[in-house]
Amino acid sequence: MTIFNFVFKRYFRSRSNILFLLILPIASVFLPVAEWLPIPLGFQYYGILQLFIATRLASIIMEDRTNKILLRIGVAPVTHFQYLWQNLLAYSTIMIIVNLVVVLVGVFVHGEGLISPILLFIIYAFFTMTALGFSLAWYSLFRNKEAAISILAGVIMLMTLLGGIMFPIQIMPIFFQRLAMLLPTYWFAEGMILVAFGATIVDLALPLGMMLMFSIAFLLLGSRRRIG
Repeated sequence: MTIFNFVFKRYFRSRSNILFLLILPIASVFLPVAEWLPIPLGFQYYGILQLFIATRLASIIMEDRTNKILLRIGVAPVTHFQYLWQNLLAYSTIMIIVNLVVVLVGVFVHGEGLISPILLFIIYAFFTMTALGFSLAWYSLFRNKEAAISILAGVIMLMTLLGGIMFPIQIMPIFFQRLAMLLPTYWFAEGMILVAFGATIVDLALPLGMMLMFSIAFLLLGSRRRIG
């Protein structure tokens, strides 16, 4: 678990990373209840933050590749699989802790106004894996970190707009509503809507299953690029 521990030390060495993980997620909790969704707006928007947090975490792998660190790891008794899963485990642990903090602060701020905090945490946990998988797959497409990051923000915003995180998807034309179902953000938003209207864990089977499938597909795509 050397790499796992090293990821923590490396990431939290920067104070800006600590502030990034705490300020924006906690600030989102204080947003008011949405007019179109009976839960605080910040809990819907937190999905956007999850995508940006995941891309910031996964950029460490991109830095390792561009700085030739992976080549040096390649001659050590560490396989590519070990390097990858220990990194992903560390990133997942960090994001799960942030998810838990967001939900607990939400319970403290909104009290009974926050519907099904446990189900919200479950949705965040599944979307954490989806966001990390997406980030890994995205960075695997580029050899240059600046090029990957410069386009990434636009792609995330497009995914959130089309996916229905920022407004009801029903106001869009039918074509775009169907297109949105191909995005993981759609299933995140669908899960949030179901929870907001009193769904049970059984009712969440489809959106959670779809997010899991996106996670697996992204991870397979992202892990194809090895040390070279």
